Amino acid sequence: MKSKNWQEMKNMTDSELSVKLNDAQDRLFKLKFRHSAAPVKNPLEIRSLRRDIARIKTLLAQKKESK
Repeated sequence: MKSKNWQEMKNMTDSELSVKLNDAQDRLFKLKFRHSAAPVKNPLEIRSLRRDIARIKTLLAQKKESK
């Protein structure tokens, strides 16, 4: 993830991050499901989605901790 996206995510509200998290988790589920049936073109996309989800969860945890 580029630092630009990281800065944008840091400035998002909790509700925006939650929506982004749900979307990413849904995309990851669908991608894993498609990958189990037939190999996807870019399997590294699974890894990047997992990492994005972890980053979003980390930001949410940091924001809850700071409140």
